[in-house]
Amino acid sequence: MKKIKLGKSDLEVSNISLGCMRLGKLSKSEAADVIHNAMELGVDFFDHADIYAGGKSEEIFAEAIEMNPTIREKMVIQTKTGIRKGYYDFSKEHILQSVDDSLNRLKTEYIDVLLLHRPDALMEPEEVAEAFTELKKSGKVRHFGVSNQSPLQIELLKKYVEQDLLVNQLQFSVMHTGMINAGVQVNTKHEGAINRDGSILEYSRLNDMTIQAWSPFQHGNFEGVFIDNEKFPEVNAKLQEIGDKYNVNKSAAAVAWILRHPAKIQTIVGTMNPERLAGIAKASEIELTREEWYEIYKAAGNELP
Repeated sequence: MKKIKLGKSDLEVSNISLGCMRLGKLSKSEAADVIHNAMELGVDFFDHADIYAGGKSEEIFAEAIEMNPTIREKMVIQTKTGIRKGYYDFSKEHILQSVDDSLNRLKTEYIDVLLLHRPDALMEPEEVAEAFTELKKSGKVRHFGVSNQSPLQIELLKKYVEQDLLVNQLQFSVMHTGMINAGVQVNTKHEGAINRDGSILEYSRLNDMTIQAWSPFQHGNFEGVFIDNEKFPEVNAKLQEIGDKYNVNKSAAAVAWILRHPAKIQTIVGTMNPERLAGIAKASEIELTREEWYEIYKAAGNELP
């Protein structure tokens, strides 16, 4: 499993992460199989959020591995805060309480990376800065980042926050390529030229922020997976063709496409099937050619000007 540097930190982490959103639906033994399998494959980064299964995902994670200092030092744990029932909340009070709750559920003394989950329209960056400073000084959180944020939202935070923002977790896949399209189609009248995210890809590279790709197999806004979906025959055929060349399955080829980008994107994979994760993990060591990358991009329905 290849490693990447997370943002400007000294953290070296697997370029494929296990997303733990669905972990709360598993039994303790099933969850243990998933987590230990991931670690055996070289995955050392685990992505959580306080809202996943209402906190159950964090709980079962700690119970499944029988959390202790020995196993804790072998993994990097990330969690997210800010989504509440019916609204978003980046208040200092909520951030601090959310972290305490996550620490209790995870049975750990610290969180490696804390992300602000979805932009809070009522965010007061001064409050966020106070919360981050308090969490950093207490040792409860070591690093910070954001999720689903635009460059200007990040800049507003950075005006007040003292700590580096290491990552931005964004939806990105072969079938969700807006941040690529805007650059490819720049200075054209093509629909893909519409810049919907403020050039977040280029911004992240300029500022040494790691993009984490969530839902790498989804199309649309949670409309379903595109792998083996009869609605997308062309991209599946191309993924099969290139996968066969590297002796991997279509899912691994789709992840390899993400990893091939020079932005050094980390892919969050949420499967709870150990065998499927083993197949996907093979993508870590594959480097597609430039031609293969563009073939997949075009097979997904994207045009070059």
